[in-house]
Amino acid sequence: MNLNQLHYFAKLAEVEHYTKAAEELSISQPSLSHAVSSLEKEIGTKLFEKQGRGVVLTKYGKIFKEYVDEAIHSLDTGVKKVQSMTGQTEGVVELAYIYTLGSGFVPRLVGDFLRTHEELKVKFRFTVGNTSEIIQGLKEDRFDIGFCSMAEREGEIGFTPVGREKLVVVVPKGHPLSYERAVDLEQAAAYPQIFYTPNSGLRPVMDRMFEQAKLNPKIAYEIEEDGSMAGLVAENFGIAIMPEIPILSQLDVDVVPLRNQDQQRYIYMAQGKEKYHPPLVQKFAEYVKRRGM
Repeated sequence: MNLNQLHYFAKLAEVEHYTKAAEELSISQPSLSHAVSSLEKEIGTKLFEKQGRGVVLTKYGKIFKEYVDEAIHSLDTGVKKVQSMTGQTEGVVELAYIYTLGSGFVPRLVGDFLRTHEELKVKFRFTVGNTSEIIQGLKEDRFDIGFCSMAEREGEIGFTPVGREKLVVVVPKGHPLSYERAVDLEQAAAYPQIFYTPNSGLRPVMDRMFEQAKLNPKIAYEIEEDGSMAGLVAENFGIAIMPEIPILSQLDVDVVPLRNQDQQRYIYMAQGKEKYHPPLVQKFAEYVKRRGM
């Protein structure tokens, strides 16, 4: 059974005449007869019976037609849905990003794109997660584009640098380091650290930074998300080296520059290398690349 057979069946059921149905379908009458006969053979019963010069549905043909109509309608709806999501000027972009980018970077980027492309009817669907969740979502086709940290050993994913955030030392209000104009990594290493979890995109950066300085950080807690990390610092669970994110100004923490460390978190646009990208997704990705860092 194939889709053509179902369309042929539906048309013949509608016009109740082989010659007329064949003409409207732009096929020969023998081809139509063969298709219907094959369909009846596969189902195991007659779907049409003669009536005068035409044909009508049998009892079982009427039952079958209900399901054929429903199937064709469902397929047509599916085609229209996919076309609306992947058209040249209309569609949906599934966008995922790490938590810290939600208060500024992503809204500005998407807003600027929409303002400069008013001719497009594009809808963005947003998802927030950590880097590992975003990478997995890209692999599973749940997201078109992700904004996250670089993930090592991910050959299926292409990473393009599009932004950066300066790393600073974040300490509880009134901490001994609060009164320093800048802090050496060695000074920071003397205190219990709140570190990123191993699956975080920033963890390799932190590990390398301490290794290069030949220091062993005192890791008190590990956490994935920046806002929660800052919250733990505010409650005196430890200090943290992390990006200078907007939420820091709302918490009981002090932010101290990191001396002699030109360390930054780079923000990357991530996409599946071998995945199909609809026209609007490609257009948005090209726009992001043109903006650069």
